[in-house]
Amino acid sequence: MTLLHTAVPAARTRLDGLGQWLAPLGLRLLLAWEFFESGLEKWRGENWFGSIQDAFPPPLRWLSAEANWQAATWLELVGAVCLLLGVATRASAAMLIGVTVVATAAVHWPADWESLAGLAGGYAITDSGQGNFKLPLLFIAMLLPLLFHGAGRCSVDALLAGRRQAHGGRSDPLGWGMLGVLAAGPVSWLLPGAGLTLLLLGAALLAWAWRSARHAV
Repeated sequence: MTLLHTAVPAARTRLDGLGQWLAPLGLRLLLAWEFFESGLEKWRGENWFGSIQDAFPPPLRWLSAEANWQAATWLELVGAVCLLLGVATRASAAMLIGVTVVATAAVHWPADWESLAGLAGGYAITDSGQGNFKLPLLFIAMLLPLLFHGAGRCSVDALLAGRRQAHGGRSDPLGWGMLGVLAAGPVSWLLPGAGLTLLLLGAALLAWAWRSARHAV
């Protein structure tokens, strides 16, 4: 029993240590390949955004199809290289999440759905146009750990940070409020009601944090 009590924490500690190197690296390599391939295809191909320009969420629909095409191409190419090297990883992940949400809203989201069952029908990988948001949703889920936890130890970000001690994070009302307000816009492109709810909850948490800080002074 004593051996088990010693071995389990020791194994968990080593898995945690290895995970700091390998877990983010695996996500970065796979996502870098996917986004670079997508950006390269746009760079070599013809601009087809004109046919879906009206489907882009505002304010992107008010830009030209050429501007949106160039932005998507270079955000995917540069973002992929940054993920591969682990440079500005959090910013790159946030940028690519934005690109993916826009692509989902314009191309992959079901055009007409009246119930959750109808929406769930779009959770698929097909070539049939709108109603195949499974793959972009998986990409967003893979980018989120890089956004919140960074590139890991096998990265340029970690090399630049050197041996500085990482500051402990705080999941307080201020942090949750900021997340709610920032996420409200992209979410509202797909689910307006959910986006408005996030905005109101985020604003309420920010107001609470501000009021608590005033009382603490």
